[in-house]
Amino acid sequence: MYGMSTSPHGHPRRWLILGVICLAQLTVLLDNTVLNVAIPSLTRELHAETSDIQWMINAYSLVQSGLLLTAGSAADRYGRKKMLLAGLALFGIGSLAAGFAGSTGQLIAARAGMGVGGALLLTTTLAVAMQIFAPAEQPKAIGVWAAVNALGFAAGPLIGGFMLNHFWWGAIFLINLPVAALGLVAVVALVPESRNPAGDRPDALGALLSTIGMASLVFAIISGPDHGWLSPRVLLTAAVAVAVLGAFAYWESRIPYPMLDLNFFRDRRFTGAVTGAVLITFGMGGALFLLTQHLQLVLGYGPLEAGLRTAPLALTVVVLNFSGLSAKWAARLGTPVSIALGMVLMAGGLVSIAVFDAGGYGGTLLGLLLIGGGCALANPAMAHAIMSSIPPEKAGVGAGINGTLAEFGNGLGVAVLGAVLSSSGELAEGLRAGQLVGAVAVLLGGFVAAALLRRAQRADSEMAAA
Repeated sequence: MYGMSTSPHGHPRRWLILGVICLAQLTVLLDNTVLNVAIPSLTRELHAETSDIQWMINAYSLVQSGLLLTAGSAADRYGRKKMLLAGLALFGIGSLAAGFAGSTGQLIAARAGMGVGGALLLTTTLAVAMQIFAPAEQPKAIGVWAAVNALGFAAGPLIGGFMLNHFWWGAIFLINLPVAALGLVAVVALVPESRNPAGDRPDALGALLSTIGMASLVFAIISGPDHGWLSPRVLLTAAVAVAVLGAFAYWESRIPYPMLDLNFFRDRRFTGAVTGAVLITFGMGGALFLLTQHLQLVLGYGPLEAGLRTAPLALTVVVLNFSGLSAKWAARLGTPVSIALGMVLMAGGLVSIAVFDAGGYGGTLLGLLLIGGGCALANPAMAHAIMSSIPPEKAGVGAGINGTLAEFGNGLGVAVLGAVLSSSGELAEGLRAGQLVGAVAVLLGGFVAAALLRRAQRADSEMAAA
């Protein structure tokens, strides 16, 4: 019963269900960024030190990124509706605990619990979207899902700033509670159950190895800029990550019921999409990290002003994806050309920010609009390429792979482009150099992905003709 669609057009209430799961998705994404604006309040009221603040932020992302593959596999095996409900419940409980935390330790633990719920939600929302829509509507549905991602990126600092101007710091977590409660009721009433009909046996060792390996890898990337890339802390966790992920790959290749089927990587379409996704998220994640500093340290805006001035990027994505324009363009152009064109627009936007900002915000605004247009066109095409190259019964694992790539690419981009910034003698020049490196990575990722996907399409056509 892996397919939820009850007709060739998809589930009759598919758009309403998509709205429900996107609301849950938005809550998770907001919590990736909302805590950043509360750092001064937490430092003052909880007497948090710098290391405490880092763990408050990183506990959420570490647990979430480490569990994405395991969460996706669990959704496929035990039921995506069950895991969606479990994710909402855990996220709500963690938010309640975080809102009333009385110490830094309690807040860190609560954030880790929210990360478990976040991993379940991020994987099941995309998997459910793939199940309830017919293939013809999947690109538009994924476009809406991607637009919610962009909205979460832009809205986190704005919502956090508004809440902190009117309430105490715990309110930024408590606003999740009504959303989680509404989501629970709506999922029970609307979302049908689906799971892998084969009923694969649980891969407990694979789940453990992937969780430890991914968490170690992300921890090494996060720690590099602060502790030094050659510090014992970073080298040790990186070595653990390599060894454990190597053991995970070996184990998955030996067992008859793998959590991650390594045969996926023999599919050129999957390999092309995965390669492009890593390079694109590397370039974009690092460049957008530098953009917030660029707006504040080079152009002189405050945190809230900087947040408002990044909004055109997300608004462009939202308008193009919610209107269906990006899905129409992608259908006309085809996946390889859509990805390549989107990456050219993104790279052009990063170059605009780096080169044409001398007169003020104009060059940055142009860059944000170009990046938004590129994201709206390329990101849904990339996600659809990954998800559609995986069997429908493995949709949860596919969503886990997609989320893991995003986490890995973003973290690596922030680390590497942050190092470019640190190695530069002058701040403004370092920021420009980082943006240009990000532009090259995005452009390279787009063309590599497009070339591999084009080859895959050609091979499929030849097989069909034969």
